[in-house]
Amino acid sequence: MNPHDTTLYNMLLHDTALHDAPSQDAAPHDTDELSHSTDAPLIFDTSDGQQLRINTINTFLKKRFGQKVAKLSLDGGFTCPNRDGSKAAGGCSFCSASGSGDTAAGTGDIACDLETQIQALSGKWPNAKYIAYFQSHTNTYAPVDELREKFYAALSHPRVIGLAIATRPDCLPDEVIALLAELNRKTFLWVELGLQSIHAGTMKAMNLCYTRADYDDAVDRLSEKGIRIVTHLILGLPGESPAQMLESVKYACTKKIFGLKLHMLNLVKGSQLARTHPEYVSFQNIEDYTDLVISAIELVPPEITLHRITADAPRASLISPAWSYKKRTILNGIHKTMRQRNSWQGKGLRQP
Repeated sequence: MNPHDTTLYNMLLHDTALHDAPSQDAAPHDTDELSHSTDAPLIFDTSDGQQLRINTINTFLKKRFGQKVAKLSLDGGFTCPNRDGSKAAGGCSFCSASGSGDTAAGTGDIACDLETQIQALSGKWPNAKYIAYFQSHTNTYAPVDELREKFYAALSHPRVIGLAIATRPDCLPDEVIALLAELNRKTFLWVELGLQSIHAGTMKAMNLCYTRADYDDAVDRLSEKGIRIVTHLILGLPGESPAQMLESVKYACTKKIFGLKLHMLNLVKGSQLARTHPEYVSFQNIEDYTDLVISAIELVPPEITLHRITADAPRASLISPAWSYKKRTILNGIHKTMRQRNSWQGKGLRQP
């Protein structure tokens, strides 16, 4: 974990002012200091009347930058190696035609797409800063000169203070790692790696065309450069039991990651899965999903930021679960149930 990130994590727990933080070169706290051996819950955010029991990326960014920071989703015009035929065709089985970036802006003009989104949000967040999130498809799957041009175009906007770059673990050649390391020295950066599952049978069935070993290698090489990593996992993939889903969560958390994304599988129109499993439903109801995701959250070390605990597909393209578009209802239910159960992020890791 980045030493400055560790400092910020401890500030979240102790509500310390940002200007009191040690320098970025400060050593991380000993892991024993992060353990929690009582039944008193960890509360990560009490602002705005909240009693958040998870370490959200929103809370982290608010502490890190001292103000509201939001992500702006971009379609950089990239593709994927299992779409263009170099590894396979059709994409990952669960992906929509947009490469899981259904809400991402993609006119081909990065600066214009950012400005359009910022103007749309200006009434809600007039003074916010933004992270440019390259979301759709594989955002390191292009010549490095093209990547450089697009990433720096995003950073040229005066209200963009960082980058989030979503990619596959098998699309990080040395020259791309070098570019990411360069960007990491200049701005706030994380790289989002799609792991989805650690189970080889699932990975093959979902047409991922990469392996857990590819993920491990990507994590090691990014970590060597001090680049923050966010791991993406999908809960409810066909054929997986709850125990297998939790095994994937546990495995991801053994790595040097900054953040974790968790959400249910959404079956969407135009995906391969919609053709092969048209009646599939990942979770029958909100309650079943809430139970599983809370079990997962309790296995996540409290210093790892949670970037997502649900996901909503556009209603026009959503097949199932029919209720998954109710993002606010799902989130409220998760937080309420955590309070009722006296649950918190990392509770399952506490010392006896």
